[in-house]
Amino acid sequence: MSLTTGIVGLPNVGKSTLFNAITKQKILAANYPFATIEPNVGVVVVPDKRLDFLNKLYEPASLVPTTFEFTDIAGLVKGASKGEGLGNKFLSHIREVDAIVEVVRCFEDNNIIHVENNIDPIRDIETIGIELILADLEIVDNRLNKIGKKASMSKDKETKKEADLLIKLKDALENDKAVRDIDLNEDEIKIIKPYNLLTAKPIIYMANVAEADLTIENEYVSKVKEYAEKQGAKVIVACAKVEEELSDLSDEEKEEFLNALGIEESGLDQLIQASYSLLGLKTFFTAGKDEVRAWTFKDGMKAPECAGIIHTDFERGFIKAEVISYTDLEACGNEKAVKEAGKMRLEGKDYLMQDGDICYFRFNV
Repeated sequence: MSLTTGIVGLPNVGKSTLFNAITKQKILAANYPFATIEPNVGVVVVPDKRLDFLNKLYEPASLVPTTFEFTDIAGLVKGASKGEGLGNKFLSHIREVDAIVEVVRCFEDNNIIHVENNIDPIRDIETIGIELILADLEIVDNRLNKIGKKASMSKDKETKKEADLLIKLKDALENDKAVRDIDLNEDEIKIIKPYNLLTAKPIIYMANVAEADLTIENEYVSKVKEYAEKQGAKVIVACAKVEEELSDLSDEEKEEFLNALGIEESGLDQLIQASYSLLGLKTFFTAGKDEVRAWTFKDGMKAPECAGIIHTDFERGFIKAEVISYTDLEACGNEKAVKEAGKMRLEGKDYLMQDGDICYFRFNV
């Protein structure tokens, strides 16, 4: 699945430091090297402890985790929607991503100047929010100008439906409301999809704190959490500087460092998992002596579609899927015990794949 999350933020909030940590992220398997598609795209492994168990059980020649892409988007400044700073370049890059991670500065440091000269995370969030809203409003206005007259004169129901929706969007945006916060039905979501609206994209906030505040919630983080809760958005608390240091360490050193800091999981690992989940992504596995591999699929996909992720022939000639739930395999200890317990299933074309399914696809072409 080629979905990607864009990292955005004002200048000097720690966005570049976080992305440096992402690009130096250690990869689980030696045969799956870090890849850079473009200078501003980093590919990271999705942390998954289930792979450790599968690796020990099957002892495969190759272990391949599933991965996720982050895109580093140029820093935004007030007035970007009018071309300030990198302006349109920033906005065009963010249109290409599927979700947004907004890095918010929640630390004091006199050596790092804030563009507004003081720390106020809510003001910063709203600055970016307004720029994205203004950019979306321009798209909605342009489209409405193009079809509005036709909709009022034509008897075409689809054109009328689109125009009515555009008016609804325009009204919300003019009242500083993001598209993601508008109550839209499935038909309306389908209509606006080609617009690629910035404020329709799901969002996560990453509160960038000082190392000393990793285990204590400071006032800035509390404000961000309160703000995000109203939006139904998630907040990840991390220290970008610490994440960059962690990215240079071995797994053992990383664990020691985290224990010394008094935290269980790195902010980057939390961010990867949260981004993966935000886009409705899940994981199924194929497992054997040759290879244990994790595959990403979108929630709601059926068995033949997931087979097609491996190879188009698998979907075209799909017959059945032999499926074992990871939880059953872990509980029983091995495949033989799962079969003896009657927990290996044969699933057909209508089977909705579940997170953690271990599959062997039968096909014929």
